Amino acid sequence: MRDVRRILLLGGTDDSRALAEWLAGTAGIEVISSLAGRTEQPLALPGSLRIGGFGGVEALVRYLDAERIDLLVDATHPFAARISANAEAACRQSGTPRLVVQREAWKPVAGDRWIRVPDAKAAAESLSGLAKRVFLTVGRQELAPFEPLRDIWFLVRMIDPPRQALPLVRSQVVLGRGPFEESGERRLFQDHGIEALVTKNSGGPATYAKVAVARQLGLPVVMVDRPPGLAGETAETLEQARTWITRHL
Repeated sequence: MRDVRRILLLGGTDDSRALAEWLAGTAGIEVISSLAGRTEQPLALPGSLRIGGFGGVEALVRYLDAERIDLLVDATHPFAARISANAEAACRQSGTPRLVVQREAWKPVAGDRWIRVPDAKAAAESLSGLAKRVFLTVGRQELAPFEPLRDIWFLVRMIDPPRQALPLVRSQVVLGRGPFEESGERRLFQDHGIEALVTKNSGGPATYAKVAVARQLGLPVVMVDRPPGLAGETAETLEQARTWITRHL
C-alpha cells in the first residue's frame, strides 16, 4: 500500500469545498478536486484542481487508473446527473470505492405553497396563470423551457454574467453567489415585485433563504424535484463523509 492515498473529489458545492479543505489538511492524503467548469471564476481550492469533463465513462476509467485514484467522492450538485452516472459506472468497472455526498433535500413546512415538478419543462408549464413576475433560479442551462412564456417577466439569478442573450423575451439578470441571507432575498423579491419562485431542490442552507422568504410573503414556489439517486454508498453530512473516507483509507 502506498504511503499517500489519492482521492478524486468531484466538486462544485459548499460541501465539496469543506471536504477539500479537510482532505488537504489530513496527513497521507492527496486530494484532486474536479470541477465541471460551468463557473468562470471558481473559488480557490486546496490541493490539486482539474476543470472540465472527463469525456465519458471509459475516459474516466482510464483517468482513475492513470492517476492511481484510491477513492472517488462525488460531492457534485444534486442535479449533476450525467457526471454522477458516469462516476458510478466508472467506479463499478474499475473497482474504485465511491461515496456520494448529497445533502438532505428541502422539505415543505407549514405555510409553504410548493408546486412540485419533475423537471424544468414541467416547471415552465406550471407557471401558466400562476404569476407574471417570476424569480428563476434553475441555472443558465435550464432556461430554454421558459422561452415560450412571453407574457411573464423573469428575474434570473446567475453566478457569472451571461455570454449571450438569454432565451427569454422579458427578463433581467442579477448576479450572486451563495450563501444568501433572508434580508437580502426579501429586498430582491420586493424591489422586483416577485410573485412566484422557481427553483431546484438543492438542499442545504446556502440558498434556502429564498424559499423561506417566499413562504413569509405567501408566494408559490415551483420546486423541481431531484433526479432519482444512483446505487451506492451515500452520506448526507460532512461528518458521515469523513467517517467513510477514514474507514476506506
